[in-house]
Amino acid sequence: QLQLVESGGGLVQPGGSLRLSCEASGFTLGDYAVGWFRQAPGKAREGVSCTCATSGGSTKYVDSVKGRFTISRNNAKNTVYLQMTALKSEDAAVYSCARGYCSGGVCGYGVGAYDIWGQGIQVTVSS
Repeated sequence: QLQLVESGGGLVQPGGSLRLSCEASGFTLGDYAVGWFRQAPGKAREGVSCTCATSGGSTKYVDSVKGRFTISRNNAKNTVYLQMTALKSEDAAVYSCARGYCSGGVCGYGVGAYDIWGQGIQVTVSS
């Protein structure tokens, strides 16, 4: 079964850190682009970060998380991570990872480029 499973969410105080994991099963995640998305209550889903396959290509971050979030891979664990630091209340959302495809070596946030999605995990930022 092809699936992605997120973990690592939870409650953190403003200024704190969390590391989200996106573990794949049934396929080699390194062969694909991966995107992280988030959706807060009453808001549209937002692309947070994406990275092309291990073979090469871009990594991107939405402006609001640049310098605070880092996307990385551990191919031995078939996992992609999203390290989140200096968390703000506005980062609170359900975060999802997705398997996708880059175009011309560039990843994006168009949902049409992603075909397998995780179930999502809650990140709460509150004191």
